[in-house]
Amino acid sequence: MNVKIDGKKVKTQLDFHKALAEALDFGPHYRPNLAALWDRLSADVERPVEIVWRNSEESRAAMGSDSFEELRAVLIRAQEQDLSFGWNERLSVRFM
Repeated sequence: MNVKIDGKKVKTQLDFHKALAEALDFGPHYRPNLAALWDRLSADVERPVEIVWRNSEESRAAMGSDSFEELRAVLIRAQEQDLSFGWNERLSVRFM
């Protein structure tokens, strides 16, 4: 599965959570915070999945570097976890 997040539409962390939750069908009980995002990405998301955050620099500018880096760190951590497990079908992320 390929998930595309458009940074032109993602101005806040909440915007990102909403876009990803919709694309990956996190359901109505998802709470948009970094811990919940990690829980979903590390265990609940069916693999393989590639998350492509297009225009990510526009998101960084709108939400601020600290907020952007918090989200980026969770995405990268989930990707690295799958790599460390040696899974062929894994989560991957790209920032464009």
